[in-house]
Amino acid sequence: MQLDDMRIFVATVDAHNFTAAANRLKLSKQFVSRRVMVLEEALGVRLLIRNTRKLAVTELGQEFYDRARRILAEVEEAEQAMSLRRGAPHGLLRVSAPMSFGMVHLSPLVAMFLKKHADVRFDMELSDRVVDVVGEGFDMAIRIGTLADSTLIAQRLAGVQMVACCSPAYLRRRGTPAVPADLERHACLLYGHGGPASWEFIVDGVHKGVEVRGPLRANNGELIREAAIAGLGIALLPDFIVSGALKSGQLVPVLEPFLPHASALYAIYPQHRQSSATIQTFTAFLREQLSRALAA
Repeated sequence: MQLDDMRIFVATVDAHNFTAAANRLKLSKQFVSRRVMVLEEALGVRLLIRNTRKLAVTELGQEFYDRARRILAEVEEAEQAMSLRRGAPHGLLRVSAPMSFGMVHLSPLVAMFLKKHADVRFDMELSDRVVDVVGEGFDMAIRIGTLADSTLIAQRLAGVQMVACCSPAYLRRRGTPAVPADLERHACLLYGHGGPASWEFIVDGVHKGVEVRGPLRANNGELIREAAIAGLGIALLPDFIVSGALKSGQLVPVLEPFLPHASALYAIYPQHRQSSATIQTFTAFLREQLSRALAA
């Protein structure tokens, strides 16, 4: 029995089907299915029940899955301990980051880091969806704002100021909001996922959520920025997405006195990865570089 087959089996159970597991592992579906069959033959038991919709785990399969997760965690901890003793960053680092931030700021920093640390490899996913760091097998994720999952460790990288803004043409057409409550009669461009949207402002010294609505919602900040430039409404976006448009005059800020103090950009990772020399070195590198870049 090979350790890689154990990893493939665990990933398959986590993903609930061979296709998703194969995509996550960057392998073919046929290879993943075959390796699980080889594992079953080596153990002499049925681990999975296969059907057209999804996989079901047998009772013995669940028992093996639980043991395999513990074994793989111990192997990972041993590798991290050796990495920490060795001191030099090395190995594969799977990172998730927001699309706009990744394209503008993270991509050049990854290139810089790889030039300094030739033994490190990156598997990057740039997406504005909120990934399940542990469940999807990421070593680290970059997120803006507060950390909802307290089981993850968060390291602050840099401050991020949110900016409410729109095009001059929109203000001429609809007027300028004087207080956050005025947003009820304005078209707002919603950055994020489904559900009611609330923007936070400071009103009379108190943080207050203001319910907003409008013609467009998207989980990509650049799309929202372009819609704001086109005059479709007011957007609330991180300053690193709109700074260029503000400097050029394509967008103008609104409600500045009511905006909260800067939010923050965080590197988050599972607790069992905190001893990884690669993660700690990369996090320190990002903090040093971004504190300068985002302050500029």
